[in-house]
Amino acid sequence: MWVCLSSVFSTFSSFGSLCECIQRQYYYINTTMNWTEAQSYCRETYTDLATINNMNDMNKLMKTVNNTRDVGVWIGLKKSSDYKWKWSLGDPANNTNWSNEQHGNDNCVFMRNGEWHHQNCDQRSKFICYNETSKINIKETSNKTWREAQTFCRQYHTDLTSVRNPNENEKIQTVINDTETSVWIGLFSDLWEWSDKSKSGFRNWKSFEPNNNHDYSEDCTEVRMNEGQWNDAGCHHSLTFVCHEDKLVLIKENLSWMEALIYCRKNHVDLVSVDTAEIEKRLKAVVQHASTAEVWLGLRHSCSVGIWFWVNGEIVCYEKWAEGNETAVENCETVMRSGAVQSKEDHHWISLPETERRNFICMQRM
Repeated sequence: MWVCLSSVFSTFSSFGSLCECIQRQYYYINTTMNWTEAQSYCRETYTDLATINNMNDMNKLMKTVNNTRDVGVWIGLKKSSDYKWKWSLGDPANNTNWSNEQHGNDNCVFMRNGEWHHQNCDQRSKFICYNETSKINIKETSNKTWREAQTFCRQYHTDLTSVRNPNENEKIQTVINDTETSVWIGLFSDLWEWSDKSKSGFRNWKSFEPNNNHDYSEDCTEVRMNEGQWNDAGCHHSLTFVCHEDKLVLIKENLSWMEALIYCRKNHVDLVSVDTAEIEKRLKAVVQHASTAEVWLGLRHSCSVGIWFWVNGEIVCYEKWAEGNETAVENCETVMRSGAVQSKEDHHWISLPETERRNFICMQRM
């Protein structure tokens, strides 16, 4: 739900306004290791082997490595044992609108008359692109395979479209404007997972990859630096690699909310403010490693004004409350309430007395 409050009042000025952009930093390690060794190095020194969420991340990684030769560089994508659904754009694959037909093993999805259907990715179909700048979906009438459609959308728009809720499903069907036409959307399934357990569905494979060629155990991913596209490779190969460091850090120490706030401001920047869907994605990747069921956020309730606010001074727009918790502020004149996020399950926000002791998440310095 999106509910924007007008401002954070001067009542809370003592919390300051320490807003800094939360970004993922990449670090090129010009030492060759196999994939497992590279993963261990990144986890010990930074956050993990590189996760890539979108083309902006991909371009940033390419600039970090700054090598145009035909060499491979490890990133954090590795083959798993289970197929899982993902959106090309990187959105969580929570919403579904499958038809009642028997589902096969085809790994790409088209939409017809508002319903989703499995299809072989090599079939040709019209498709829907999403443009981040204009915030609109565009129907493309040329017939392409799913991979070709993805490449086209990334070149001329942002990506194949995601459908995150029933309202978006209706809007996209309006764009299609035909109950008989089938169009590719950005949903696909594969076996590949990121080392940091993030849910990013972004993939940038070379044509005809991944193909598990040669030794039939190509379970890890390299970026071919001359073209910036990905190839599956044997994890035993020795390559240079890229680590990433998220600007969110989980502190596995149980403190009260105020103690956590002081700790973050002394050692980093602030308790994290989750004011965009992008930060929410990063949060989920970090919080699942917590040792407590809930983890403190920089979310605070004011009894006098009756609102929740972020300690960085930002307005409260992006909200993901567990049912009933947004109004769970009883006895707030005597017991101050602060916000935490569930470390497991749906990662909903929880209202807790500030004296409870929990893990917490800080925003690191740039």
